[in-house]
Amino acid sequence: MAYDLLIKNGTVVDGTGAPRRRADVAIAGATIAEIGKVTAGAAKVIDASDLIVAPGFIDHHTHYDAQICWDPLVSCSSWHGVTTVLMGNCGVGIAPCKPEVREIAAWDLVNVEAIPFDVLSKGVTWDWVTFPEFMDAASRRHSGINLGFMAPLTPFRHFVMGQESMERAATAEETAKIADLLREAVAAGAWGFTTTVLAQHIGYQGHPLACRLASRDELKAYGNVLRDLGKGAVEVALTKRVGRVMEDEYELLDFLLAESRRPVTFLAMAANPKRPEAAGETLRRLEPLLKRGAMPQITCRPFVVQIDLRNPFTFADMDAWNRVFNQPAEVQKQIYSDPAFRQAFREELRKPHLFNGKWHRVEILEVSNPAMKSLERKSVAEVAEQRGADPLDTFLDLALEDDLNIQYTMAQFHEEGIEELVKDSRTMIGLSDGGAHVDMLCDAGYCTYLLGKWVRERQAVDLEFAIKRITSEPADFYGIKGRGRLQPGKAADIVIFDYNTVDSARRAEMRRDLPGGGRRLVMTAQGIEYTIVNGRVLYKHGNHSGDLPGRVLRSGVD
Repeated sequence: MAYDLLIKNGTVVDGTGAPRRRADVAIAGATIAEIGKVTAGAAKVIDASDLIVAPGFIDHHTHYDAQICWDPLVSCSSWHGVTTVLMGNCGVGIAPCKPEVREIAAWDLVNVEAIPFDVLSKGVTWDWVTFPEFMDAASRRHSGINLGFMAPLTPFRHFVMGQESMERAATAEETAKIADLLREAVAAGAWGFTTTVLAQHIGYQGHPLACRLASRDELKAYGNVLRDLGKGAVEVALTKRVGRVMEDEYELLDFLLAESRRPVTFLAMAANPKRPEAAGETLRRLEPLLKRGAMPQITCRPFVVQIDLRNPFTFADMDAWNRVFNQPAEVQKQIYSDPAFRQAFREELRKPHLFNGKWHRVEILEVSNPAMKSLERKSVAEVAEQRGADPLDTFLDLALEDDLNIQYTMAQFHEEGIEELVKDSRTMIGLSDGGAHVDMLCDAGYCTYLLGKWVRERQAVDLEFAIKRITSEPADFYGIKGRGRLQPGKAADIVIFDYNTVDSARRAEMRRDLPGGGRRLVMTAQGIEYTIVNGRVLYKHGNHSGDLPGRVLRSGVD
């Protein structure tokens, strides 16, 4: 028997946690046919001597809903050995959507996921109205990797309630209609639904993102949809303070688990450098919920966000900043100059927020004003000290001096404590946010970072465990039956990499490759030799083959 593709002499790490072994992998069509010593020939042979052969990685927390309209390769995730992504997280998305309100859906993405409006207006194809039509449109366009869709609650509420979805809870009649739309979406293959309760998630014209206003009666009805269909998961952006779960947040997780009887994942867990034991304490407290299917999401890399005062997402959870959003630059400059705004900002920093006002961690990354170039790579605290000025005033003054073009970076999560969370199977590694915050951060390289940093350099976890964490674990959580393991009969989604060089770039680079020349940060990969999707080579030595073998994956089928 001749196979379509044969991977010879590789070291197979199958995604189950089992020990690595030397073996050949034979592929027939889109499926793994045989693993072992294969004697039959093949139309194409890849020599994987001295390379690791693993299941394609699964990037489950992305926001590629818009990007798939213009980027069939779904970069940056696909560069890093990812063969499947799930999008539609955090309750925000662009389907279902009536033609007359597309601008509102786009502004939700601008405000929550920091994707520029001009990019969306030029790049989104809008060749759908309903959610099943959205999935079908993605299938028609073709993609390099597999696409899975979560149903984000905001556009569903808006589809039924209009702008009142941003102002109030749904009536019983409206709730029934929204539940019917969710049922239609999940029946058509959505992998569950997503929502958020976070204050920083604001939508069109600074209103709360619509899903934040869903009542418990609503959430009960939507959870019951998954219960009745017997499939799908719930994802919720939950924790006001990263790494801590408050009583009301615990109760909401309990409620969603009870009403859906399905897995519930939430974000985020992270380590507190000052109290590294706090994450473990939180997980122990959550143990009753974890046993019922709750799963916190974590990042395996330090979290460095870029701050842009033209699109100030970092401050979305501060009431003082609400009037800054979606305003022309000249209006924003007036606000930033206003002593009353500055005082209100100062008052906000006395409360817990995403931005904590630690000015020594806020670094000037890039300026456009030549006279300010010497300030690059300095912290705001340093510049304030040099000027004998207040750091908050300096932060805003520098932005005004650079005509709001200045780019800051801020480190939020640090390596201290990440290691213990990476080792803990009660968490799910992810949080790439691929496709979102396009000019602020790029964590789409977390899979190769895990392998390069925590496996090879630190030897904190072994290779088999690390690969299991980013393959079969997310596949099992979401119920993706045919992916995440190298086994005969499973889909031939495979990544082949060099253990000695695999890694993610440690610093993102800015490119202007979005629609209309929009800019984004990208994270390149090292050591990924081949990426195979559904039995066909997508990348060879980092170069695209020209093929687009990805599929739209549907719950209950794939």
